[in-house]
Amino acid sequence: MDGRNGGATPKDEQGEARRGENAGKPGTVADGRGETEEERADRRWQELLQEIRVAQTGVQILLGFLLTVVFTPLFHELEQTDKTIYLVTVVLGSLATGALIGPVSVHRIVSGRRIKPQAVVWASRLTFTGILLLLATLTAALFLILRVATHDPYVPWLVSGVLVWYLICWFALPLWVRTRHTSGN
Repeated sequence: MDGRNGGATPKDEQGEARRGENAGKPGTVADGRGETEEERADRRWQELLQEIRVAQTGVQILLGFLLTVVFTPLFHELEQTDKTIYLVTVVLGSLATGALIGPVSVHRIVSGRRIKPQAVVWASRLTFTGILLLLATLTAALFLILRVATHDPYVPWLVSGVLVWYLICWFALPLWVRTRHTSGN
């Protein structure tokens, strides 16, 4: 409720609350937090950086480990199928790393151009792409490791179970919370 007019606060196309005639213009209050568009972009950028730090650390450690495998004596004894899975996994890890480091470049290149809200949107898209690539990297790495370690036919089933767990933790649960606790947006 907007205390000034006794009615509901109008919403924009993204479901954000708008207040006053200047809503949506630079430097005006753009949401229920009482922040300007620039303040909101700054907050969202800081939140995104924290998220990237978590994902980036994991993918960089995994990629570093994967890059050393090719130099071990046992690598050359692997079946061609396992070598192919390894190469796909390394490429996926490299792509994930690029996508998760990309927002830093976006910020650096557009910094000072007064387009932070747009930069946050693109950085967010790159981060989500990086998360999807990290999901693929982790799944492929687990498949390769279990396949080489056990040679058992249940490996695809085990990896599928772990993939389902990732999907629940990373996507299903957040989407459930979002729909359950977001009213009218």
